[in-house]
Amino acid sequence: MSEDAFNMSIRKFLKEVGVTSQRKIEEIAREGQIGGEKKLNVRMTLTAEGTGLNHVVDGEIELP
Repeated sequence: MSEDAFNMSIRKFLKEVGVTSQRKIEEIAREGQIGGEKKLNVRMTLTAEGTGLNHVVDGEIELP
């Protein structure tokens, strides 16, 4: 696999993660599943099958 194909593959995956994650967060906010909170504490965990990769990103999302 070329370096360009590798980079494009990563970008495609990350775009899918970003778009679908945003939709899911907006969905729970719209449906009121958050219950009056002003911030949503979130965590994203990245793993890769067959490797020791376990990368965790924690954050807060301000709610409307």
